[in-house]
Amino acid sequence: MLKIKSFSFGPFQENTYVLWDETEEAVIIDPGNSSVTENQLLKNFISDKNLKLKRLLLTHGHIDHISGNRFVFDTYNLLPEVNVNDVPLIEKHSAIAAMSGLPCDESPLPEKYLNEGEIVKFGKTEMEMIFTPGHSPGSITFYNRENNFIICGDVLFHGSIGRTDLPGGNYELLISSIKEKLFSLGDEIKVYNGHGPATTIGFERENNPFLV
Repeated sequence: MLKIKSFSFGPFQENTYVLWDETEEAVIIDPGNSSVTENQLLKNFISDKNLKLKRLLLTHGHIDHISGNRFVFDTYNLLPEVNVNDVPLIEKHSAIAAMSGLPCDESPLPEKYLNEGEIVKFGKTEMEMIFTPGHSPGSITFYNRENNFIICGDVLFHGSIGRTDLPGGNYELLISSIKEKLFSLGDEIKVYNGHGPATTIGFERENNPFLV
């Protein structure tokens, strides 16, 4: 049975996710850990559950979602996987961190890229990748059909949507990604996002002021 653990990390309270199933194989999505305390919390959880971390996956390349990349690489020898369109964000993240006064160790660069329609596999679990740009040029949503959930980063929030005023953001494209790609999955789909509480497609379809 697939399990999900979320952590709220960093100054932006970014949601970091660890997913694993009965095989104890696991993936981490969007490691936002940015302090010694947060690093240790993440490491202790993985150790206590005897998890075998297999992949480091990114919904997108903004600094609050990748600040733990270096720790994950140094600890588990995993390189980040991201859509190629967001690689420039990772390449520039040290400069962005310095300009923003945010803690962020230099991230290793990806060698594998995430593309729409491909399947991420670990243990007995599969997640389909859906290309949902707009918040960033390469935003990816992970869809687990068996358990009816998505992990969408900063594409869709409870009662809100991702920012589009950052470099590479596109409001019309984001709205299109949500309505054409995510809403088509069905109202029962649970939405795990990058900040704040989880929601559902049905709730956002009926109540989100940006989408009604």
